[in-house]
Amino acid sequence: MQTTEIIQLRRSIDPDLYNGEKVDKKIIQEMLEAANWAPTHGYTEPWRFIVFEQPQIPAFGNWHALLYKEETAPEHFLDKKFEKIKNRAQHCSHVIVCVNKRGTKNNIPEIEEIAATSAAIQNLLLVATAHRVATFWSTGGMCYHPKFKEQLGFEESDSVLGIIYIGKHDGEIPKGKRNSDWESKVNWK
Repeated sequence: MQTTEIIQLRRSIDPDLYNGEKVDKKIIQEMLEAANWAPTHGYTEPWRFIVFEQPQIPAFGNWHALLYKEETAPEHFLDKKFEKIKNRAQHCSHVIVCVNKRGTKNNIPEIEEIAATSAAIQNLLLVATAHRVATFWSTGGMCYHPKFKEQLGFEESDSVLGIIYIGKHDGEIPKGKRNSDWESKVNWK
């Protein structure tokens, strides 16, 4: 596949549609290596990844759901949401929590670190697409809650940028669409 084709084929596939088949660990390692080649100002390389694989994925789901229950006011707690968080990854091969680890180079703005980590995540997703591996970049559940990153060993200055659900999918990859072509978003001077 050509690079542009891989970019256009990359789609979010809901983890509920995964078939439970294991993704080869070499593919996961290739995804993480590609992430490590993202652009980075001052070689800060702020991306960090916590990889869960079977049999640890159910424990991740339980921990994530219990955090939701503990940190949600009773009047806002929903059993349906609790169950969704708990079981979201049940058909996944791997789950990767993506974190922007704030460095000590205070002259580099945080936005540049977040952009670098986002580029690393995109690299990871594109390699998955090239291998026909389904992914879903989620910011749901308790992803942004301070206790989520704290329980994973990160600091207040760090930020979770999402959870990547990874698995095999038997169905067709949905066709991509854009609201307008690229030319309408560019102003040549």
